[in-house]
Amino acid sequence: MARISGIDLPKNKRGEIGLTYIFGIGKSTAQRILDTAGISYDIKVQEWTDDQLASIRGLISDEIKVEGALRSEVQLNIKRLMDIGCYRGLRHRKGLPVRGQRTKNNSRTRKGKRKTVANKKKATK
Repeated sequence: MARISGIDLPKNKRGEIGLTYIFGIGKSTAQRILDTAGISYDIKVQEWTDDQLASIRGLISDEIKVEGALRSEVQLNIKRLMDIGCYRGLRHRKGLPVRGQRTKNNSRTRKGKRKTVANKKKATK
């Protein structure tokens, strides 16, 4: 069982894919870690030796901010934007898309489930 920074890596995946299960490590970072550790990308996670696992663990803990520390840093960055009241902070505060997307038809992920507004009834004479 390969456990790195609190995450159980899937045993039957290739090394470069298995490392991407850790928050903060994508494919290119995983490849860089395996290159530095001298491990082939094609070796599956269950086939890593204890020495290889220790070297990967050391590289990740020394060089890369992952999991809890990275999540808290991202949250602090968003909170800072909201506190200074910049445009991006206001969009975060209102729960709208931050990066310039249209909101008339799309952006359901940020806005949530539709809230139906009833039509005004016409006055009869």
